[in-house]
Amino acid sequence: MEQEKEKNEKTEKTEKTEKNKKSSEREKLIEDLSAAKAQADEYKDKWMRSVAEFDNYKKVNATRYTDGFKDGVSSVIGKILVIGDNLEWALSLGLDEKTADGIEKLKKKYADVLTGLGLEEIDPKGQVFDPNIAEAVMTVPAEDGEKPDTVKQVFQKGYKLGEKIIRYATVSVIK
Repeated sequence: MEQEKEKNEKTEKTEKTEKNKKSSEREKLIEDLSAAKAQADEYKDKWMRSVAEFDNYKKVNATRYTDGFKDGVSSVIGKILVIGDNLEWALSLGLDEKTADGIEKLKKKYADVLTGLGLEEIDPKGQVFDPNIAEAVMTVPAEDGEKPDTVKQVFQKGYKLGEKIIRYATVSVIK
């Protein structure tokens, strides 16, 4: 009986030891699981931040590209406007009919190209002077029926591309 008692005690000790081991393993597994969840949350947060940063990077670059393209178009158009000024000057010279007709056709094609690029002419003649679209190079005294601060004459046409002024109109203003 004593042997059986000892055997039972050994069995109980073994069972307790096994329970303790299992409990300890279980606690360790729970701790490992918690640590793994925390690490996964950290990685997920870092990944989401990286995705957001990359999206912002793409948007900034797209804006830079678009702005750069618009600036390039504006620069080229600014240089080409001289051609239109010269075509208009040539038409004012009183040329023979065929030459005037040819220059008029060139001027029309020129205007079509600029309109196709989205360029708009600024013609402030007869309007109240606006320094945001025109540059006053001289003032003239008011005649009968003319209002002060009104554009009397346009010396050089102005142009804008969208909201951006490519060239300000050069005008005289009634004093």
